[in-house]
Amino acid sequence: MTSPTLPSTMQAVVCYGPEDYRYEEVAVPTPGPGEALVRVEAVGICASDLKCYHGAAKFWGDETRAAYVETPVIPGHEFVGRIVALDDDARQRWGVEVDDRVTSEQIVPCWECRYCRRGEYWMCQRNDVYGFHHRSSGAMAEYMVFPAGALVHKVSDTLKPEHAAYVEPLSCALHGVERGNIKFGDVVVVAGAGPIGLGMTAGAAAKSPAAVVVLDQSDERLDLARACGATHTVNIATQDAQSVINDLTDGYGADVYLEASGHPSAVTQGLDLLRKLGTFVEYSVFGAPATVDWTIIGDDKELTIHGAHLGPHCWPAALDMLASGRLPMDRICTHQFSLADFQHGLDLVSSGTSSVKVTLIPDLPADGRNSL
Repeated sequence: MTSPTLPSTMQAVVCYGPEDYRYEEVAVPTPGPGEALVRVEAVGICASDLKCYHGAAKFWGDETRAAYVETPVIPGHEFVGRIVALDDDARQRWGVEVDDRVTSEQIVPCWECRYCRRGEYWMCQRNDVYGFHHRSSGAMAEYMVFPAGALVHKVSDTLKPEHAAYVEPLSCALHGVERGNIKFGDVVVVAGAGPIGLGMTAGAAAKSPAAVVVLDQSDERLDLARACGATHTVNIATQDAQSVINDLTDGYGADVYLEASGHPSAVTQGLDLLRKLGTFVEYSVFGAPATVDWTIIGDDKELTIHGAHLGPHCWPAALDMLASGRLPMDRICTHQFSLADFQHGLDLVSSGTSSVKVTLIPDLPADGRNSL
């Protein structure tokens, strides 16, 4: 094991339960055989982190399901860092060395279940996503461990830390776009201009459809969506999305609807906006169930409904897109905070109106805020 002199303790955010996240001093983790110790440069706050923080049943269980989160655990699954220690097995498996800048796909597969054996690793039965389980503790800390089963990618040294950490939501967005099977001539609707929706906008635009229409309630975010490739934007608080789509499609409806808002109303909205034989892609994590008239899906329109989970096979493309400079990353990554200011970051994301992507930077001093 290659190991420089390291501190024995570090600062970290530790989750003990809903709305019980604490900034603490904990032991620096020790990598085992085939693992790597990574010094975290940046970690994003995801919408799923926020829903977990606020106690959504998906994470904490209810009468129909067990809790997903194992506490205490360090959150954080959107990250970039540098390797500080690894052994020969890890070096050979991942093709990396000490001081390489790296990220890891958000799931650490078991590589043994039915899905992993079939190559469908992102649906691994164990589903060990960083930041929720003890085996795959997360990146809201100064150091973290990449387990032996992790999927690791090198990251360009030219990217700002907060920009590099955006590779996780961007890979997710690109997977959602791939699930939409977008064709030339399609009218594509993206619901929500948050981090995932903006990535979907860029990914959909790269497919060269006839139009990419982004829906949101924020004019500022819609302006940002245009910078990401949207051809049309609709503020659903003041405009009629149905009329806009009808005008673009001679009344038929959109070909593909990509849901990235996480709001239950966006599901009904999508079913209404799609044409017959259209495609609906659902990506968001919902805080509450969505109820719809399934007759629209079947008898009325015979829609194709796709779920989308994580970002399988999309990480290289996402890293290339970030390195290309095609995305307005300084406008997307609106706020950076220290680990000590994690609560401010969570509250800012929770407000839903004052930020786009909020990132924690372990190297920032407390109150060392940097925002647009």
